Amino acid sequence: MGALLRQYRAGSALACEPVDQGLLNRGWRLCTTRGRFFLKHHFDPETATPAAIGRQHRATRRLAGLGVPVAPALPGRDGRTVVVIGGHCYALHPWIEGRHRHGGQLTEAQCGRLGALLGAVHAGLERVMPARGARPRGGPDPAAGVPDAGVSADPADTFALIDDLLGRVRRHRPADSFDALARHRLLERRALLERHAGRRPPRGGAVGWVHGDFHPFNLLYRGDAPAAIVDWDRLGLRPRAEEAVRAAAIFFVRPTGPLDLLRVRAYARAYRRTAGATPSQLEAAVHRVWWERLNDFWMLRWHYERGDRRADPQFPAASALAVWWTREYDAVCEAFTG
Repeated sequence: MGALLRQYRAGSALACEPVDQGLLNRGWRLCTTRGRFFLKHHFDPETATPAAIGRQHRATRRLAGLGVPVAPALPGRDGRTVVVIGGHCYALHPWIEGRHRHGGQLTEAQCGRLGALLGAVHAGLERVMPARGARPRGGPDPAAGVPDAGVSADPADTFALIDDLLGRVRRHRPADSFDALARHRLLERRALLERHAGRRPPRGGAVGWVHGDFHPFNLLYRGDAPAAIVDWDRLGLRPRAEEAVRAAAIFFVRPTGPLDLLRVRAYARAYRRTAGATPSQLEAAVHRVWWERLNDFWMLRWHYERGDRRADPQFPAASALAVWWTREYDAVCEAFTG
């Protein structure tokens, strides 16, 4: 710790507390003789290279210049924002005082402000990042290491995954209530996919730079106003309208599965206006994200393949959402486009 702080001229550590909110973050709240900071350890092998992290840091610094609320990384003694110690990449950010807020805690006007914020992020990234499809000089391909964002899930692969997961549920001992819910949702989802297999969407539409992981744990509020968008590890070239729909499906899902469509409508209108997105782009994105949810079982894969239960509390609402969304498909489309 001392060696790292010396790289930043950040003084001596007085207190260090882990920040454990979120599923994939690894960071600490630092109090030093020179202030309060957030120390981030970049450890995801897909994104934790100095070049990729540096790209994130340049993006947030430029977005800050446009007035987007972010917490740009602080430069070290050599001017670089990434410090490598023992083969690990670290970055130091100013500590932003704030709290996370779920969509259900926002007024309709605040939902509109949230949509406008994401729209400003997309419009701002369009201004400050390399042209779409261009690889930054000296840096990695921003789309490397991730599945082709334009290719939708193949239901044949999903059926095979469902069968595998059902087998894992059946063999799990001792059986518990999570196993019972998982089995119910897997059988239910298989029936839905059999009914809707012919609705597989075509390749994705317009691609642009996106945050990549816009959800409540990556947005800090101070009072009623957004104070900082954090965790830019997934910055990359993706379908922008799909990020808007995907974020809404996280912010505005109710505990029993439905989306709060009144809040979605306010959010989507403001997003379209700020990002310059058309209703037809949002409609296509709704279809692709619905299909993604119908074919996605990452929470169950974490639970049964990796023995990682951090996402378990999210599973009841997320799994119910896919079923509700299928039933209320037209109403969801109208909320995003009307």
